[in-house]
Amino acid sequence: MASTNLGPAGEKIRVLRMFSRLNVGGPSLHVVLLTAGLRERGYETRLVVGQESPHEGNLLDWAGERGVACEQLAVLGREIHLLRDARALLAVHRLVREFRPHVVHTHTAKAGLIGRLAARWAGVPVIVHTFHGHVLRGYFGPLRNALFRGLERGLGRRSSALVAVSEAVKAELVDLRVAPAERIRVVPLGLELEPLAGTLPRGELRQALGLPADAPLVGAVGRLAPIKDLGTLLEAAALVRARRPGVFFVLVGDGEERAALESRAAALGLAEAVRFAGWRRDLRQVYGDLDLVVNSSRNEGTPVALIEALAAARPVVATRVGGTGDLLAEGRHGWLVAPGDPAALAAALLEALDRPEEARARARAGQGHVLRQHGLARLLDDVDRLYRELLAAPRRTAA
Repeated sequence: MASTNLGPAGEKIRVLRMFSRLNVGGPSLHVVLLTAGLRERGYETRLVVGQESPHEGNLLDWAGERGVACEQLAVLGREIHLLRDARALLAVHRLVREFRPHVVHTHTAKAGLIGRLAARWAGVPVIVHTFHGHVLRGYFGPLRNALFRGLERGLGRRSSALVAVSEAVKAELVDLRVAPAERIRVVPLGLELEPLAGTLPRGELRQALGLPADAPLVGAVGRLAPIKDLGTLLEAAALVRARRPGVFFVLVGDGEERAALESRAAALGLAEAVRFAGWRRDLRQVYGDLDLVVNSSRNEGTPVALIEALAAARPVVATRVGGTGDLLAEGRHGWLVAPGDPAALAAALLEALDRPEEARARARAGQGHVLRQHGLARLLDDVDRLYRELLAAPRRTAA
């Protein structure tokens, strides 16, 4: 339902949303659904995205199905490149001057840098940045980490509001001195979860992968990227198979590490036990066939695959990073282990498989939590309220 409240001077509130790249993944789902949902509530919105890497895939077609036409800037790349980034800044500044948004809202690090600088330069009234996680630990060496922390502190002072997707991400940002706690709002991810919450089909994914209908199947859903630490998952899989040879594993997704992970699986004797399914859009069929969902990341915001798994009432084992502990209620909604520890991960997987009643009970508790806290309507309410509050507040002069 469209909002009857208008912005300054009786106009529709115009929002320019920027996102570094619409690659296949949870944050991309979030920004597309947010853009589409706010338009339905009466906002005038534009979504500007950068260029994803060739191996990542994108959600541009999926966005189009929801009526979101993404404006793709090839010069908005993921890596720092001074000349290309200067060209991106000029291009975004032109877009801002043309569209005259009341709000510029950026997501992810590179879009946050370029978009906030362009918005500040153009005198946009409200500038918001969302941290879906951060790249300030675990991605780079000490010097680059220090550089990026300094950039984020400066940009934070020049933003109307900073948003974290979980309390844990907020706490990390405060600990890294990106901004004081009172400057960071928590707005959890919001997704279309209802299709996953009912009875799901079973057997289609197993049949496509040539797996037995009754074999326990453990799955990881997401990018095959270094930060996901899927090598640790493969080592854990070998330990699980040593105890329970009938367990199979599937990695649903793709990315730069696929070839290396396939080689690692073969070296561990897992060539027949681990399947690489690539990207799949039939999430009801995917989660319908998974008996257990695992996340082995070294760094996360709030992992969308785990929200989806819990919405589907699937048991979850995950590393205690970012907002995962909040999502799993410190273990009441699943199993939590330290990152980078194959033995601990294997032990948790075996416990979840060996105690199916307890696993189902934790998953059902998690399902109720995510349906309440991570639905799309709640996200739209939160962001709508935030924008109106910031637009109504006196202009803040940044230091």
